[in-house]
Amino acid sequence: MRFSWQIRVMVAAAALLAVGERAAADTIVLKNGRRITALSAVQEGDKVRYMTAAGELSLPISIVDHIEKGATLMSSGSQAADAANLAIAPPTAQSTTTSEGDAIERGAVHDGAVDRSFITHMETEASGGSREAALNAALAHHAAASFEILHGDMEHALTDEQTALNYAPDEPVFLMNVAYVRLRRSEFKQSLDYLERARRVAPDSTDVAKLEGWAYYGMNKLDEAVAEWKKALALRPDAEVKAALEKAERDKKEEDTYKENESSHFKLRYNGAAEPALARDVLRTLEGHFAAIESELNFSPPESIGVILYTQQAFEDITRAPAWAGALNDGRIRVPVQGLTAVDAELSRVLKHELTHSFVQQKTHGRAPTWIQEGLAQWMEGARSSENALALAQIYTEGKGLSLGRLEGSWTGMNSDAALYAYAWALANIEYIVQSGGMSDLERILDKIGSGVSAEQAIREVLRSDYTELMQGTAGYLRKAYGR
Repeated sequence: MRFSWQIRVMVAAAALLAVGERAAADTIVLKNGRRITALSAVQEGDKVRYMTAAGELSLPISIVDHIEKGATLMSSGSQAADAANLAIAPPTAQSTTTSEGDAIERGAVHDGAVDRSFITHMETEASGGSREAALNAALAHHAAASFEILHGDMEHALTDEQTALNYAPDEPVFLMNVAYVRLRRSEFKQSLDYLERARRVAPDSTDVAKLEGWAYYGMNKLDEAVAEWKKALALRPDAEVKAALEKAERDKKEEDTYKENESSHFKLRYNGAAEPALARDVLRTLEGHFAAIESELNFSPPESIGVILYTQQAFEDITRAPAWAGALNDGRIRVPVQGLTAVDAELSRVLKHELTHSFVQQKTHGRAPTWIQEGLAQWMEGARSSENALALAQIYTEGKGLSLGRLEGSWTGMNSDAALYAYAWALANIEYIVQSGGMSDLERILDKIGSGVSAEQAIREVLRSDYTELMQGTAGYLRKAYGR
């Protein structure tokens, strides 16, 4: 998302403390440094039980360092916006297991870790060729994958679930879990292949329809997404699907009269009142930005990127973005272009900003925190800290600013003053990283986040500093680079 006006004013400390809508939340801090934000968390015996939008989950107490009660959670905005960004729980379907299924699950995952020696033993038994032994080996890998999904380790989860499929290729829940992980990685076409296989085995599965809807939505196929989500709701009520369907139907109603155009990497829809020449100019500009960002991040998104050009009113009605938002990327780039007949310098910057989000989203499989997303998007569009630098450094020195940990979640609940600060501070930290170690450091940070490492851990591994040290370094850089 791009702030709708350039940051050209000194940031006042009092205004920066206003962070908009918040909700009380608990944070579970794991021994490996990962932090899990929950609506509530409580220790019960040897487990920590916590509530999320996906329902109640649990963790073994052995992997938990401590629970931070009453942490601050930024409002994520509308439920529909969350749904469009794949805020979905793993499939609920149950796998067909042997009578030893529970024991295998306990053997594969215990004491807060995956037991690879146990899984290897299951594989050895499966080499004898019996169907039951093959199912047991599949279940062991599936248990490992489920544990890894819960802990955000999508790379290992994909490997384990695909191995489970090797042993039991027609098991619907294994197929759906592979599809789910690929959805989380923004690999929509690959996800759909597995879902079609699952549908042949389980034609009336609610979860297949639910996940296919997200795959089609990610591929910019609204008609198919709406059809699948309607099918899913007819089979079982689901708040996530209901919210996503409402959003998709708003999109579809607005876009039914839109014209279409496309290029090598983009599928563009635009209001019929807009100039066709503007649409062509937007595509040319986007392709130029694509090449530049591709070179900087050493990455090329595998999926075609959807772009929608709106009138200002349609943008507000469809996206329901906060008033300070000048554009939006919720999987598709959404930009108001009313009154323009060609791409000017401002629109070019907006397009490059939003396109950066698409790159980061696909490079990190949706795991990059908001401050990295927004800081990097501003850097790529050409913004620099300049006149905000000394005010930001002073605010940090006085202890009045927000930590990067507080800026990891959604910013859509912020008021304009808080958003002003968040954008400026995010840019400053990215600017410091790039100026200190070059884009290669940032590229490595994104790669580590994409592999399942938390943002702070990725920074610790690449920069040898934690969030506190990074912010301290940023404040020092701002004073040195922009001091008078």
